[in-house]
Amino acid sequence: MKSMNIADIPLAPGLYIVATPIGNLEDITLRALRVLRSVDRIACEDTRQTQKLLSHFGISVPTLSCHAHNERECSEKLIAELKTGARIALVSDAGMPGISDPGSYLVAQAVAAGITVFPVPGPSAVVSALAASGLDTTTFFFAGFAPSRSGERRRFFENLQEERATLVFYEAPHRILETLRDAKETFGANRRAVLAREITKIHEEFLRGTLAELEQNLAARDLQRGEMTLLIAGADPEATTQQKSEVSLRRQMALYQVQGLDEQAALKRIARERGVSKSEVYREWQREQARRK
Repeated sequence: MKSMNIADIPLAPGLYIVATPIGNLEDITLRALRVLRSVDRIACEDTRQTQKLLSHFGISVPTLSCHAHNERECSEKLIAELKTGARIALVSDAGMPGISDPGSYLVAQAVAAGITVFPVPGPSAVVSALAASGLDTTTFFFAGFAPSRSGERRRFFENLQEERATLVFYEAPHRILETLRDAKETFGANRRAVLAREITKIHEEFLRGTLAELEQNLAARDLQRGEMTLLIAGADPEATTQQKSEVSLRRQMALYQVQGLDEQAALKRIARERGVSKSEVYREWQREQARRK
């Protein structure tokens, strides 16, 4: 008896979450191509961007715009179609839909409606950057995009100061320098980090070093370009304890200087509050100042 080729098996009804290339079109999977050719409709983050992919592979399937600003309205329409037995693929501009991209709402609605959701795995900037980073990959924490405002971003980072897993973030080129500066202030200048830029593309680049070194490297460039993934090594428990002391000292100094005390008077008061000698606090302050330069 002749065995059936998987390509001859009809595509089952349901929602297909299809990962697409993050830069290199060769990274599309055979399964992704089969699904995209076989579905009734493709929901896209940007139909123009997806059309480039479809045209390249000779796929002519109706597309529908389903992005962050219309996802709820679009989901209602798609769920109605799925309930009648439609086969619909969901794609973002690059990578896996729903991962720092539109799609999670539609998936949640489909699950709630009892519709089968099929993941079609493929390229991922998070996994690719982590695998090539040289940092610990035993555990990692993907935090998506950090807040765009510096104050909120620092508070966001402060909540992750003691996290021992490797931290992974996405960041926009025009904010990367500010983000590195805030990360350096929060996690410490000597915390190991990696910046993965333009993964799988012609100008792919991995910058490795400390947060201070990465900031210095980028600051020397005229322009920041490309999709960026920032990875920061997890906390060393001993270093974290020391850093907490430094942060506390910095905050105490700032508080007393705002109240009108000069540096020497502020250090003297802090030493008295801590029950240690002024020289000990002074040495700690000098070390902290040196690290920030």
